[in-house]
Amino acid sequence: MTITTLSSREFNQDTSGAKKAASAGPVFITDRGRPAHVLMSIDDYRKLTATNTSIIDLLAMPEAAQIAFEPEQAGTLYRAADLS
Repeated sequence: MTITTLSSREFNQDTSGAKKAASAGPVFITDRGRPAHVLMSIDDYRKLTATNTSIIDLLAMPEAAQIAFEPEQAGTLYRAADLS
């Protein structure tokens, strides 16, 4: 994976070059020398944000039975107000 860094000016002058570079890895776009944006391919973005597992699938996992979970009783979630 190749990481490319471009200034905002370079990005504006060569957008197609930035898109080509994004196919090889992330492109950091800077404003006044500081990273401000990242350009990446849609495939990389989808891999990064993929959440194919639902909560039902997670609870059905065999390992879920081994997780200790003891929720507090509803009556212990509050405390009396101090009005003094």
